[in-house]
Amino acid sequence: MSSKRGRFSPEFKKQLVEAFLEQRDRKTVSQVARENGVGTETLRNWVKKYLVDNPQTEPPLSVSERARLAELEREVRELKLEREFLGKAAAFFAKEYR
Repeated sequence: MSSKRGRFSPEFKKQLVEAFLEQRDRKTVSQVARENGVGTETLRNWVKKYLVDNPQTEPPLSVSERARLAELEREVRELKLEREFLGKAAAFFAKEYR
């Protein structure tokens, strides 16, 4: 049983990974791999390695985005406290009416 193992150039790998990353919201890894004659796990490994070697950095938040984020975090804290209070109140009244 002979194994047929393809060797791909670094340029081909990079082009294929970048093509996948551009269309990853529309196509899966297996679709792109199948269209290009590459194994799914092979492409998945290339993508992982590419993302490690080329980390995607997000741009810093603007002042208005930071303010909105702080406002939402404060609202989440308040809602969690309210939910906790309502749960305790429900437990109290459930116990009282038994």
